[in-house]
Amino acid sequence: MNFLLVIGFALVALIYSSVGFGGGSTYTALLVFSGVEIFLVPIISLICNLMVTSSGVWKSWRAGLYENSGALYILAFSVPAAFLGGITPISREMLILVLGFALLIAGLQLGWTTFSVRAPDADIKRSVPPIAAPIIGAAVGYLSGVVGIGGGIFLAPILHLVGWSSPRRIAALASAYIAANSIAGFAGKFLAIPPEVDKTQIFEFWPLIPAVIIASWFGHKFMLGVFPERAVKGITAILILIVAIRLLIRSFTG
Repeated sequence: MNFLLVIGFALVALIYSSVGFGGGSTYTALLVFSGVEIFLVPIISLICNLMVTSSGVWKSWRAGLYENSGALYILAFSVPAAFLGGITPISREMLILVLGFALLIAGLQLGWTTFSVRAPDADIKRSVPPIAAPIIGAAVGYLSGVVGIGGGIFLAPILHLVGWSSPRRIAALASAYIAANSIAGFAGKFLAIPPEVDKTQIFEFWPLIPAVIIASWFGHKFMLGVFPERAVKGITAILILIVAIRLLIRSFTG
């Protein structure tokens, strides 16, 4: 186990959890760069995703952030879509390309919303039609399942753009979305592992789990108001864009 990989996962968990994300997109990129077997990458990433977001979901629920958030309308369609995406076969080259483009779009959207959204607890009157929830949930869920991440990094910018709710409630909703989709995506990806791949290799990466749990504990504290949310989101957007550019360069240069 590479010690730098453990440190990298911890830093990602700290930053991403502070804005309601799990970090799966960057976990996946770090694992790909480290040369991990492609079929095991989403499994490891989704496990860490779930560890990061589960405690955040609990704390957000206790803080009352799910009241009138519309979480159930989105999750009802995203979870089965994430499972279907998980069992969809994808090559290493296509995974790198899709992840690179997806992160590029997500990073640009997150960067834009960082400087355009209202205060974290601003009261936003929702004007989104009910039919939008299942469409958004299913589309993002399937894409997340294919790539092998929770999908919050895609969902949150969309919800900000359509004025779904206050920034803090969107961050809490993203945590719930990531946790639910991580379970569904994990099931799909695990079933899709070819018989010739040694699944026991997953246990070699166990140090990543305590690293992200400890780091995310501090990150969730930030999400609930200890650290300036806009500053963390700006840092997150920059990190996502850097990873996206590196993935795309690697994809096109071979």
